[in-house]
Amino acid sequence: MSFEFVAAELGYLMPEILLLTLACVVLLVDVYLPEQLRNLTYQLTQGTLIGAALMVIATYPDSRMVVMSGLYVNDAMAAILKLFILTIVFFAFIYSRDYLRDRGLLRGEFFVLGLFATLGMLVMVSAHSLLLVYLGLELLSLSLYGMVAMQRDSHQATEAAMKYFVLGAIASGMLLYGMSMLYGVTSSLDLNVIAQAINANTANKTMLVYGLVFIVIGLAFKLGAVPFHMWVPDVYQGAPTAVTLFISSAPKIAAFAILIRLLVEGLGSLQSHWQGMLVLLSFLSMGLGNIVAIAQSNIKRMLAYSTISHVGFLMLGVIAGSAKGYGAAMFYTIVYTLMSLGSFGILLLLSRVGFDAERLEDLKGLNERNGWFAFIMLILMLSMAGIPPLLGFWAKWVVLAEVIQAGYIWLAIFAVIFSVIGAFYYLRIIKLMYFDKPEDTTSITPQTDMQVALSTNGLFILLLGLVPQVLLNFCFSAMGV
Repeated sequence: MSFEFVAAELGYLMPEILLLTLACVVLLVDVYLPEQLRNLTYQLTQGTLIGAALMVIATYPDSRMVVMSGLYVNDAMAAILKLFILTIVFFAFIYSRDYLRDRGLLRGEFFVLGLFATLGMLVMVSAHSLLLVYLGLELLSLSLYGMVAMQRDSHQATEAAMKYFVLGAIASGMLLYGMSMLYGVTSSLDLNVIAQAINANTANKTMLVYGLVFIVIGLAFKLGAVPFHMWVPDVYQGAPTAVTLFISSAPKIAAFAILIRLLVEGLGSLQSHWQGMLVLLSFLSMGLGNIVAIAQSNIKRMLAYSTISHVGFLMLGVIAGSAKGYGAAMFYTIVYTLMSLGSFGILLLLSRVGFDAERLEDLKGLNERNGWFAFIMLILMLSMAGIPPLLGFWAKWVVLAEVIQAGYIWLAIFAVIFSVIGAFYYLRIIKLMYFDKPEDTTSITPQTDMQVALSTNGLFILLLGLVPQVLLNFCFSAMGV
């Protein structure tokens, strides 16, 4: 692959360049900071995310731009997803600060790893080459392995990190093997060239399909789709809750981006092949995720199986195989990450020194302890259950509409049935908060920034549910609808 460096094209990469530069600055500054100024690392990290977001806005494209010899693409989808990734990570750090401080984990390593993970996500979103897809994915994965293992005196966190690392390595190997097959039959890493080779029928069809199978398996591992979901509940439960919050939110947006880049942009001509695989993955994920979640007593594990079921719903839009379907899937991904962010934020709010809110019983009587945050959790749970007029309802509505339009009526019927089953475990949390007596009567007094961020998160889900077309139009326009 020839590569021509054009200095003017660096302007399109400014969000990533700024993020990389300032992440290194944060790393160096933290080394020399005295203990009493340790909060400066947090402030610099948040400033870095704000700066990167402003750069994304400044480089918002009027049209799709492919630069750096086909390695990097800057389009509306990339810009919108990057803004949401940076915003979600910003809120995740706000939610995590007190939790980390109470456990002696408020160190520069957490924020630096978080910034490098965010950089990996931005690279994945704008990748236009198999090489850059893999580079971004590994940067994200390696950072997350380190974050999960940060609590070194916890056997549970260490075990979760080991499982995540081993299974993540298998997934990366599968993905890399599939990519090597594509390169072998098309002689290119560029997604456009790969698409052209497939359309021209110059590539060996059998090898292409084999490569596609390995790529779908690798993506399914990263998304946590059944039957490649085995790492999700163990990692969600074993990792510190602040890390679980991070893993459950922004990386899902990046995973959606490479799903679109690889399957739609690169392998769109093989749609009849990958569509069938996604139908099976979606059906199994929605079924197992919703049914097994009912049996969980650990809320982090319950939310892990909830994530698996939501991944199944996300895939419905991609299965539709149309621009509106991809826009619906993008809308669903963003909505899910916002709901997951707020849900784990409430768990961090309820945790304190020496106590982690992990059991369902820990939510008992939350309305008596703090009525406002019980209301925020009520919004989040009803939205996850898909109750109108909250945002989660519209997310399910649009993907179901598109999959029906594509002719998969039976899959939509099963999706609705599984959604009704899933409503049980969300409504159970509401029952615990409002109708049970609290086991712990300790007052809940979060910092002002935590109160503002969580309230904004919950109210955004409520208010945007009343006018869902605002976000939906952005997603549709990003897909060219």
